[in-house]
Amino acid sequence: MTTKPSADKITVAADALFDFDKATLRPEGKAKLDEVVAKSKAIKLELITATGHTDRFGSDAYNQKLSEKRAAAVKAYLVSKGIAANLVITAGKGKTNPVTKPDQCPGPKSKKTIACLQPDRRVDIEVIGNK
Repeated sequence: MTTKPSADKITVAADALFDFDKATLRPEGKAKLDEVVAKSKAIKLELITATGHTDRFGSDAYNQKLSEKRAAAVKAYLVSKGIAANLVITAGKGKTNPVTKPDQCPGPKSKKTIACLQPDRRVDIEVIGNK
């Protein structure tokens, strides 16, 4: 009997990983990713997917590229910690999958609105494998 791989989804807020509008990992972000590495090494890892997301500010093309760069930065870090590159898949969704509701953060770009939209700026990491 073969055990079906289980999937654990971990959402890491982009603010923990990156400065606003950046794709360079912060020290706090590296610490969060170290937890993902430890979890991945404790199982028979099959695949990790890292999907970057942004908030609504900026053009579609800009946000798509930023979300892809963030996902790539996460992959590069995981690989630098010993996860095989062929086991990490990245994707960027730009601003297409917000977790905030459309009327939740109204108004133009301001510190208040940027803070309200923080949940949309994230990287979803899915770790798939057997325990």
